[in-house]
This record gives sequence, structure tokens and C-alpha cells, in this order.
Amino acid sequence: MATVTFSSPASFVGDNSGALTSATILRFPPNFVRQLSTKARRNCSNIGVAQIVAAAWSDRPAVPSHCGGGSRARGVSSHAAAASAAASAAAAAEVGAIPNAKLAQPSALALAERALLGSDASLAVHAGERLGRRIATDAITTPVVNTSAYWFSSSQELIDFKEGRHASFEYGRYGNPTTEALEKKMSALEKAESTVFVASGMYASVAMLSTLVPAGGHIVTTTDLYRKTRIYMETELPKRGITMTVIRPADMDALQEALDNNNVSLFFTETPTNPFLRCIDIELVSKMCHSKGALLCIDSTFASPINQKALTLGADIVVHSATKYIAGHNDVIGGCISGRDELVSKVRIYHHVVGGVLNPNASYLILRGMKTLHLRVQCQNNTALRMAQFLEEHPKIARVYYPGLPSHPEHHIAKSQMTGFGGVVSFEVNGDFDSTRKFIDSVKIPYHAPSFGGCESIIDQPAIMSYWDSKEQRDIYGIKDNLIRFSVGVEDFEDLKNDIGQALDKI
Repeated sequence: MATVTFSSPASFVGDNSGALTSATILRFPPNFVRQLSTKARRNCSNIGVAQIVAAAWSDRPAVPSHCGGGSRARGVSSHAAAASAAASAAAAAEVGAIPNAKLAQPSALALAERALLGSDASLAVHAGERLGRRIATDAITTPVVNTSAYWFSSSQELIDFKEGRHASFEYGRYGNPTTEALEKKMSALEKAESTVFVASGMYASVAMLSTLVPAGGHIVTTTDLYRKTRIYMETELPKRGITMTVIRPADMDALQEALDNNNVSLFFTETPTNPFLRCIDIELVSKMCHSKGALLCIDSTFASPINQKALTLGADIVVHSATKYIAGHNDVIGGCISGRDELVSKVRIYHHVVGGVLNPNASYLILRGMKTLHLRVQCQNNTALRMAQFLEEHPKIARVYYPGLPSHPEHHIAKSQMTGFGGVVSFEVNGDFDSTRKFIDSVKIPYHAPSFGGCESIIDQPAIMSYWDSKEQRDIYGIKDNLIRFSVGVEDFEDLKNDIGQALDKI
């Protein structure tokens, strides 16, 4: 028989003859418990007897997470004698979970999931959720587990957890079931062994550099780069004795010289880059770096895993600002690091110490956004290519930067390693600072804002948005007064084309 003791009578409402007290003990047959747990997960929305029974006796062992713990999201401890092994296996089968955690490691689950879900479209919808989700629920969507800590039924269970015999979480900074599902989905899309999600894309880069570049090390990066990443490299890395070589994108001779003349720890580059969308030959660069014992980290934010899988081309680590295409709705900030488990585990340990935790509500928003990632990116690829072609032919446009155009200097590289060219088009108008500003102010559909990759089109003038405080920096990095960065959303192409056209007519 299974037993539940209620110790908080304030949680229950009843008349004087039927009210539950702290001494109330309910006893149920194990089979009744298993059946009730299923019904409770379907039908109960408020805390009550059925939910507590469901939480206590769903009895579904968890698979360990990447950091040694599984995802236990429970309201009441699951005691060893609560239900039979047969009931446990049956309950596990109801939601597709594998009942023996020792036999079902995350890597095995990931392989099974990827065998079942053969395309990015299916992975974006189901990976990390359809199989192997460690939250006992019949809900289609992964629940938000809002908790700061996880409890243990006894000191022995805690000791078992510490020594790796019991799968669980411990503290919210070290892991969360909702975030774990998100990490599995990203790993599946990037073909990565492991992923860690963090509070922002910028923190993802900081955590990666802080972990994988030793004090006194040397890094290589490119001139075309997110400005805040460059500022961090220039101001913070020297405090640890780390030196840096900056090369122009796609300058392989300069990269080889840097590798030959320095003990390079890591080459960090975006591809495509920000804001000129230059492309780096990942396969070639990975071979060059590895021949000298250096790691290769690709910031693939402008591509998304739908368009580019840098790990399969030889990169060691991929970082994303999940704020952009990954989440895709301009409503949440996050970042992630994906790659080989031996490298990501080091970043994860640093992350557990330093913080920068992604809130589980943000994890849920990103999970929700990723279900339409392939649809959004395919739409944006198509619209951006057509927009780039339209702009390149327009008499009031001086130059267009888009890797899908034959005129792009690395068009051949983009074609070889990308399945789509992304939703950002950069271009220079025929005009000065004031006429460019007038153009920006004349558009009606795109928002005048930073960021990119969301459903809504966004446009900005980098000379103001990103470099207003330093004309010297603008000159060094080629940020002209007439440069525009245009992130197309999922609006109709003809509507965007007409809006851009009428704004150009005004200059």
C-alpha cells in the first residue's frame, strides 16, 4: 500500500466533518496510485490530493543531466517502496520515458531521438521534448519549473546524489528541467554532444573565453565583429595576460602568420560577421587551427543552426545569442555554447560558479520560439535574398552586403557551407549621414531598433546605433555614415519592398 501524510491542512478546504488535518493519512493501492497519477496530470490545475499523489508516485527515474544530475521536478519525495517496478515501468512508458536511468544515458537518448527525427524541422519541434523529457507530465508543452532549489528525502539520498548514484538537481544555478529540455533541443540541431544555456549571448562569449583561454594565452579574432565582444577582448582579457591578433575576415595568410608566430589558444570568429556578413571557410580554418593545437570557436548567431552547422565542419565550439533567431520573437534574452562535451563541461563548471543563469521562464520562451525556427528562418532567407537583389539594382543604393549575392566576396564559401544565407542585409545608400538618417526615419514597417532575427523587421544605422560614441572606431572598422543593417522579419516581401522603396524615394 502507498501512503501519503498531509502536513499542511491550510492547503485544503472542507467542512468541519470532512476537513483534512495534519494527522490525516491516505492509503492507496499501488495500481490505483499509478492510474490516479495519470488522471491528475491531465485534469488537475490546482494543488490537491490528486496532484500530490501524482507528484509522489509517478515514480519515473530520471536520466542524469550533463553535469551529473537528472531532472527531478517533484512536489513530494518518491520513496523506494512507493510502487512496484512494474508500475514504474508502465508509468514511464506512458510519456515515452525510459525507466532505467543507468541503462539510458543522455547520449543514448540523443542518438535515438536523432534517428527518429531526421530533419531540422522535426528536431526544432520535438528534440529534447518528445523523447527523454525528465518532467512527469502528459502536457504536450514542456512545463516551466519555477524553483530555486531541489530537495532530498534523506541524507542518504543526498549522499547518493553527491556520489552519482541518484539522479537529480540540487540548486537552480546548477540546472533546471525546463532549461535541460532546451539544451537538448539545441544540441540536436547543432549536432553537438552538449549545450549549456546562459543569460545572454554576450555572457556566452565571456564564459567561453574565460574557460577555454588560459592566463597568458593568445587569441585571434577578426575586425568585423560584434562591438561589445571586441570591447571585452580589448579591455578584460589583457588583465589575465591574454594577447590578441586581429585579422581581416577571410584573410587566411594573416591567420596562418598568427598561428605560426604565436602560441594561439583559440580563434574566435563570427560567420557571417556583423555587420558586413563576411564568411569564413570553417572547414579550412579548423584544419589550420588544429594543426597548431588551437581551438576554433564560431559565433553562428547570424546563421542559426538551420543554415549552418559549424561543428560538422570542424569547429570545436559554437556560440549563439539565442535572443536572435533561436528565440525569434524579440521577447527574451539568452545565449548558449554547444560543442564537444569535454569543452562544454568546462564552461558549465565555470558557469555554475560565476552565475549568469537563464531563468526557467526565459527557457520556456526560447523553447516555444524554437518550434518555429525552421519556418521563420526559411521565410527570412527567402525574403532577405529577394530584398538584397532588389536593393542591388536600385539606383539609390551604393553597395549591398549579403552572402547570397554573387557579388559578395565569399559567396562561394557561403554556398558551400550554408543551406540559406540568413535574414540580415546590410547596404550603403547613395548619400551622406543626414540622408541616411532621413531614409531610416521614413520607413514605416521595420522598427528602428537594435537586434535582429525576430519576427518583426528591424532596421538601424550602425554609425548611430552602435558607434555613435567613437568616430575613430567607425573609421577603423569601416562603419560609414551611410551604412544600414536591415533584419527582415516574417512580413510579406512585397510590403517590405514597397516600404523600403518609398523611403528611398524620399532621399
